[in-house]
Amino acid sequence: MLFEPFTDVVPSFFGWLNQGPLTLTIFLHTVIILPMFWIYFSEKKRLQKEQ
Repeated sequence: MLFEPFTDVVPSFFGWLNQGPLTLTIFLHTVIILPMFWIYFSEKKRLQKEQ
């Protein structure tokens, strides 16, 4: 199961990320890797426009 019942003393964002093995992975892919693709393609388009 991806999400366990949340039994943290102080419900925090990092506690939520530590729920399961996939939660951190999904979060990091969303925050870091998807913007990297977006930046890559936008820069590629910008460089082709300059030539």
